Amino acid sequence: MPPTPRPRHRSVPSPAVVVWALGLLPAAKMAVDALTGGLGANPVEAVLNRLGFWALTFLAVSLAPTPAREILGLAGTGRLRRPLGLLAFAWGTLHLAFYVAVDRFFDLRTLAADVTRRPFLVVGFAAWLLLLPLAVTSTDGWMRRLGGARWRRLHRLVYPAALLALVHFLWRVKADRRRPLVFAVVVGLLLLARVPGWVRAARRRRATAVPMPPPGTGGTGRGVAPPGVAGRGTAR
Repeated sequence: MPPTPRPRHRSVPSPAVVVWALGLLPAAKMAVDALTGGLGANPVEAVLNRLGFWALTFLAVSLAPTPAREILGLAGTGRLRRPLGLLAFAWGTLHLAFYVAVDRFFDLRTLAADVTRRPFLVVGFAAWLLLLPLAVTSTDGWMRRLGGARWRRLHRLVYPAALLALVHFLWRVKADRRRPLVFAVVVGLLLLARVPGWVRAARRRRATAVPMPPPGTGGTGRGVAPPGVAGRGTAR
């Protein structure tokens, strides 16, 4: 009898690969628009605005995996935080680089004048600076090097970075502020969705904390007497 053919297993791309592919689609759209005249009368401003829009979009979406896991029970969403965060940083870096290199042609005098006259630039740069260490330490190696607790504390910088990015967008818009307000509502809801998890974590920390004995009792902090003083009323 001829051998039974083995069933072929189709390889399915990982969710992270899908996220990266989707995250690069706006770049392809901008390239097409640049070649076909779809960037309007001021293409430099159009590209600058699109880069900032997608940076804030991916930054906001990167806040969604944890609430989706805790509220909706979608456990696999945690693996999407890294690519979403890196996409936010990548688009933000392109936004900053395009402004410095293309919009201002590396003119330091003009850049200095912009900083003094436009506070939203300082706020936006501060948001990018907060994202920089998060992108650098996003690898598993850095997580092991820092330790889980310190790594998580460091990556909480994403919250002030998101708020600063919102302020940057709100101050940047001169007339129609509906879009930055929509972003503010979305980010606010995502942060509010994390509050129950923060409360539960704080309760767990208090429940597992070991009370320290009062000074002068001779306790070691764990309710066990040190050698030679057992039976002398050691604090528990």
